[in-house]
Amino acid sequence: MQIAGQIAVVTGAAVGIGRAVAQRLAAEGASVVVADIDAGGGREACSLIGAGARFVQVDMRDDEAVVELMACRPLILVNNAGGGAVLRPCFPEASVERWTASLDLNLRAPMLATQLALGPMRDAGGGAVVNMSSTAGLGFEPHVSPEYSAAKAALIRFTATLAPLRESHGVRVNCVVPDWVATERGISEYEELPEAERGPAQVPLATLTDAVVKLVTDESLAGRAVHLPRGAAPYFLD
Repeated sequence: MQIAGQIAVVTGAAVGIGRAVAQRLAAEGASVVVADIDAGGGREACSLIGAGARFVQVDMRDDEAVVELMACRPLILVNNAGGGAVLRPCFPEASVERWTASLDLNLRAPMLATQLALGPMRDAGGGAVVNMSSTAGLGFEPHVSPEYSAAKAALIRFTATLAPLRESHGVRVNCVVPDWVATERGISEYEELPEAERGPAQVPLATLTDAVVKLVTDESLAGRAVHLPRGAAPYFLD
């Protein structure tokens, strides 16, 4: 699938990973919809990208707002909005409203956006969805935020179960599973740590955006998850 000339929606695109993905897709020739609840950051992202981007303020936990966002009928969807991995309190101390809000943002929202994208993508002859998970969703170790890690694990499994959409809808759904990424905030947090606690180098933003472009353009990939570890080469999870 070619990126140039396509409409791409990137959620959570005001800052960090989402902004970098939006910039990369615009550089590849897409018309990018920068979707985020952060109006200031979203408009700044669009200013950096230029004429190839427009901002839509949206709370991805608001179903009606998501429906309005997806009315632009994108052929590329990057479900990046999420977060809250280190916000306290977490389950089980957190209220039901608090931990379900995390599940809504990190799992339900990308599921809804994907569902809304499928019909228009099928009508147009195909499309690509990239879900942004996290290494918090891998393995069996404890995690400070059970709701966040559970949602990110579910997003990987959700992606895999949608592999048949390539045949039924012409839509390929894939997933990126990054470790700690070298965003502006990530670099600051990394450098604040004592050197002995820093561990391997963070995942470069270019590595992550390369992975997104690969998943969008490679027609052979459907239902796959690519792991981006720190200090090592990316590889597909089996």
